[in-house]
Amino acid sequence: MSQPVVTKNRNVPLDKIRNIGIIAHIDSGKTTTTERILFYTGRTYKVGDIDEGNTQMDWMPQERERGITIVSAATTTFWKDTRFNIIDTPGHVDFTAEVERSLRVLDGGVVVFDAEEGVQSQSETVWRQADKYKVPRLCFINKMDKLGADFDTTVGEIRERLGAHPVVMVYPNGKEQEFKGVIDLLTLKTLTWDKDPLGTEFSVSDHIPAELQKKVTEMRAKLVEQVAETDDALLNKYLNGEETSVAEIKAALRKAVITYKLIPIYCGTSLRNKGVQPLLDGVVDYLPSPLDLKEVSGINPTTKATEVRKLSPDEKFSALAFKIQLDPHVGKITYVRIYSGTIGSGSYIYNVNKGKQERASRLLLMHANNREEIDQAYAGEIVALVGPKEAKTGDTLADPTAPILLEQIIFPDPVISLAIEPKTKADQEKLSYSLQRLAEEDPTFRVKINQETGQTIMSGMGELHLEILVDRMKREMGMNVNVGRPQVAYKETVTKSIGDIEGKYIKQTGGHGQYGHCIINIQPVGRGEGFKFINKIKGGSIPSEFIPSIEKGVRAALEKGVLLGFPLVDIQVTLVDGSYHDVDSSDIAFQIAGSMAIQAGAKQAGVTLLEPIMKLEVTVPENFMGVVIGDISSKRGKILGTEKRSRAVVIKGYVPLAEMSGYATILRSLTEGRGFFYMEPSHYEQVPQNIISTMLEKK
Repeated sequence: MSQPVVTKNRNVPLDKIRNIGIIAHIDSGKTTTTERILFYTGRTYKVGDIDEGNTQMDWMPQERERGITIVSAATTTFWKDTRFNIIDTPGHVDFTAEVERSLRVLDGGVVVFDAEEGVQSQSETVWRQADKYKVPRLCFINKMDKLGADFDTTVGEIRERLGAHPVVMVYPNGKEQEFKGVIDLLTLKTLTWDKDPLGTEFSVSDHIPAELQKKVTEMRAKLVEQVAETDDALLNKYLNGEETSVAEIKAALRKAVITYKLIPIYCGTSLRNKGVQPLLDGVVDYLPSPLDLKEVSGINPTTKATEVRKLSPDEKFSALAFKIQLDPHVGKITYVRIYSGTIGSGSYIYNVNKGKQERASRLLLMHANNREEIDQAYAGEIVALVGPKEAKTGDTLADPTAPILLEQIIFPDPVISLAIEPKTKADQEKLSYSLQRLAEEDPTFRVKINQETGQTIMSGMGELHLEILVDRMKREMGMNVNVGRPQVAYKETVTKSIGDIEGKYIKQTGGHGQYGHCIINIQPVGRGEGFKFINKIKGGSIPSEFIPSIEKGVRAALEKGVLLGFPLVDIQVTLVDGSYHDVDSSDIAFQIAGSMAIQAGAKQAGVTLLEPIMKLEVTVPENFMGVVIGDISSKRGKILGTEKRSRAVVIKGYVPLAEMSGYATILRSLTEGRGFFYMEPSHYEQVPQNIISTMLEKK
């Protein structure tokens, strides 16, 4: 453990708090930008560097070795009397859950783009996630010193590809090696980072370089026009040709950002320590405080009516648990965003989802993996609780006298799995404990036992995701395991409706027998709708206490699948009739009857296989385009189109995950090591019949 960190006066007014996340495509410079923010705000005394492996926010050994962010890290820092609660999120698509849960509790976001690469695929994904949770945001176009950096093109892509309304706040002074600093379009000042290699100090001048004067005048006029369009009072002034003050523009722009009408754009190079301070001013000036968001709505668990809580310390306590971390020193830590009220260490809180009261024995303020103990936490803060045993990601914690259920977080299903077993039989129990711990922390990681083979199967969002989890088991939990080859997470579904399927279980033994009998209808539902169970029993042909038993049996049968043992999804089961026996009917008999009905009916309903389809983006030099497209087509891929990006071509398409094993090596050999790709889960599609036949033969 490193030395404890102490945060200066935390008790700032609500309007001086900013809960922000740094989000972006992998390798855009997110963590480097966060490290600079911590350095310039005085939170750290040394600039962290990913290449040297000494970053504050990427604290896990796996993160430092690979130079990527795996878990979202939280910290608190100050800039110009405003308190920033910052979450640095991963960029890699395998860790999409970390981004999802962070965006759910943040008030604002900073989206980082690579000035040469522009808007990349994962940038689009995180942008859509931020749209879903209505998170106001600023953009920071990073790596302005990189060869091929193009500010104007990137702004154009933000407008076209993301459907956003960008408003340029600073214009770059020079680009690539000539990048010196930025021109602030509001104040028309030139900021140049020429005084100090660490970028702490910079010079401010009224002189705008001659070659940029025309462009800056145009951009300033456009900025004023864009802001005026969002505010009636300002628009009247603008149309009458009156001068608008910087303070008026700022006030109107702040409103426009909070209502998702405009997105301010900043630029710089975090690695070369240029352009970060104007971004920090932008966070203070334009991103919302908890006060700006005014209230949060939820559901009263008793009356089911919608209730509203003001985001104020004077209201009753309510908070959302958005992350669970298992710490070797203090045990289970629950990260929470407090929406209303206050909480003291040792106080009792109510887990609304679980219907249980728990005690928050300690409150911690986190700085990556360092922690500072505090006595009290207030509305608007992001803190960690020690004590709650039952809390899971997405649970609402509230005052026991005034429960409220806040909107939950929904995570995507895993797309890849592998078999895992301990090196020695004696470690079997330790393995299940380790897997359970990891599953508690990560909502996109699932574990199940294959009943037929007895194998333990772990599933996740990608090969890297599973690789990191296995690595963590070895390092953190001392588990030596054997792992199988990654397998695609197929699903089964039905293709047609079928009625009056009977499931009948009768067993006569000495004494009581067993009797369960049900009749069901099966029909397919839309892709991604899951499982629906409808009870249409009339006249008590099956007593109501046995209906849940039938549903339980149906669910168990769906989990095992019918065709190749994969879960059966997107299906509606309607219970229409059945019968019972006064003495012999039991819970287990009806479970078996429900299961038998599914086994019988699904085969008649035309069971088929679904496979995960990935969205693929391959970036290659132009002369390799043909060979790469040919290879994707041979993998049952669909090419959606290509686009030119600086000196390379980006090929976009959909391809089945089953065909992508070892693709990194194949792409390297096809492009002399110069191509790279990005892949993320998109949707499920039916597997061609000839491939299903081959899989059935191998079974």
